[in-house]
Amino acid sequence: MKRRSLLLAAGAAPFAGLVSDAQPQSNGRLKQSAARWCYRNISLDDLCKNAARIGLKGIDLLNSDDWPTVQKYGLVPAMTPSTISIPNGWNRKENHEKLERETRENIEKAAAAKAPNVIVMSGNRRGMSDEEAKDNCATGLTRLKSLAEDKGVTMCLELLNSKVDHKDYQCDHTAWGVDVVKRVNSPRMKLLFDIYHMQIMEGDVIRTIRDNIQHIGHFHTGGVPGRHELDDTQELNWRAIAKAIADLNFQGYVAHEFVPTRDPMQSLDEAVKLCTV
Repeated sequence: MKRRSLLLAAGAAPFAGLVSDAQPQSNGRLKQSAARWCYRNISLDDLCKNAARIGLKGIDLLNSDDWPTVQKYGLVPAMTPSTISIPNGWNRKENHEKLERETRENIEKAAAAKAPNVIVMSGNRRGMSDEEAKDNCATGLTRLKSLAEDKGVTMCLELLNSKVDHKDYQCDHTAWGVDVVKRVNSPRMKLLFDIYHMQIMEGDVIRTIRDNIQHIGHFHTGGVPGRHELDDTQELNWRAIAKAIADLNFQGYVAHEFVPTRDPMQSLDEAVKLCTV
């Protein structure tokens, strides 16, 4: 789904092997995870083995069939994906029946596996006003909040940019997503705050996170521009961002969702170290 349909960016280095000499990282104050789709050229066993070694606590965006492999290494399936395409979301009532059926199933599966979160999407505008779309999203998601609360699973409405990667996506600003979360009015309704996407749309990332942390359930990382490594090729100060999130006593996961251009496991190891605060 979305950028997960990519494998590696053009010119990306092939997988050169596990970071065999990596030492386990200190836990730090953040629970870090990684998105499976960014490492499709690596077996899930190898990814999990190395993820646990370098200090990750979870793996994002896995089908439920893969959860036992993740759990075998003491990791959590930290974010359950949707199988329904991004453009067809909760902003349209005609999608609600199908989305409700899928999301109910995802919540039940997640609860049974002690997986904490499931993704939900607004869908594309296609000419719909923001106000009507927020009403429709809130109406549909409210039907699921009792189940989510009973099962202890959080629905995370994902923020995406509509400027570069997901043209016409409706939930493309933090304020829009926060409004939907407030209307649903449940401790099990939050935002998936993708820092890459919101840097493109808004900037002012640390202030926005501080102002809205009570409505955020999960984070994704990715370097701007290009969604590559968290290094000096891009514009954000990731250590400062990680410290700001940790200082807010955030208890969810910060998941790395960048497309490596170098050795994938080395890049992931570097990102984990950078965000260990």
